[in-house]
Amino acid sequence: MQEIEALKALLNVPQKIVITTHQRPDADALGSSLGLMLYLQKKGHSVTVVTPTDYPDFLKWMQGNDEVVIYGEQTKQHVKGLIDEASLIFCLDFSALSRIDDLGDLVREANGDKVLIDHHLEPEDFAKFKSWDTGAAATAELVYDFIMDMGEEDLIDKGIAECLYAGILTDTGSFKHPNVTQHVFEVCAALVAKEADSSKVSKLIYDTNSEDRLRLLGYSLSEKLKVIPEYNTAYFALSAKELNRFNTQAGDTEGLVNYALSIGGIKMAALIKESDGIIKMSFRSVGDFSVNDFARSHFNGGGHKNAAGGRSDDSFEDTVKKFENLLKEYKSTLKE
Repeated sequence: MQEIEALKALLNVPQKIVITTHQRPDADALGSSLGLMLYLQKKGHSVTVVTPTDYPDFLKWMQGNDEVVIYGEQTKQHVKGLIDEASLIFCLDFSALSRIDDLGDLVREANGDKVLIDHHLEPEDFAKFKSWDTGAAATAELVYDFIMDMGEEDLIDKGIAECLYAGILTDTGSFKHPNVTQHVFEVCAALVAKEADSSKVSKLIYDTNSEDRLRLLGYSLSEKLKVIPEYNTAYFALSAKELNRFNTQAGDTEGLVNYALSIGGIKMAALIKESDGIIKMSFRSVGDFSVNDFARSHFNGGGHKNAAGGRSDDSFEDTVKKFENLLKEYKSTLKE
């Protein structure tokens, strides 16, 4: 962060701070936010994490979770007050204010200085202070680096360490993705040295399932997986009716798209799901095929080169048709 000295000066006196992250927070979004919150609270600041939407139950073990304010009809005025009064607003794990829904306008119009900590492509220019690095595996990694740049490694305790470890663990796919670097392992080793329980974190995130979630996974794999060999593509498409059948909760489809990508020869995978009247999409790829470009060009989305999201205002059926028809345009690239 080039402006670290100026930000350090601000953080040397008590501030009212809001930390926010993207809609449907994952482990990196929530872990980096809570890890940063706990660190800033130890420095004497008044800090609140605000999320645009709810998030999965398997993330709610993190220290500080009970202090999170979820934006909604019941909390709208409270959140507006928090943002209006904040002298600093930390924006974590998203590159554009559209990724935080209605909170985006509140943050944009707020008088407080904005701080962006993120690793996604093509950031919007809205923050005074930036720690942006697409080479970072996770925003949690950047939060750790931020604390180190502040010269306050000694403030990292077990709670902070486990929040940050969770973010790195998941955004590296349990250290399977090509974004894993020597620095990632060095950071994780340092977090374990701070008493992060790597086995506990992994179990809480990956091995804490409801019966409904497992039955949804079984149904998706046996009935909904579609493989299109001529385009090296596989995808799942789940309607609202199907999701309701399994009492689907936030996070229940997390990781599903990776099963499609795991098939030998598949270069792009997608999950298309109908939720709350909106068609939401997750894209994954291997190699040089950029699902970030694909999502930005066709589905109002974006993210990383090999992992991105999108949405569609078309009907569920029309969105599936559009996705399949688009594959024809990318046949040569997908077949390389």
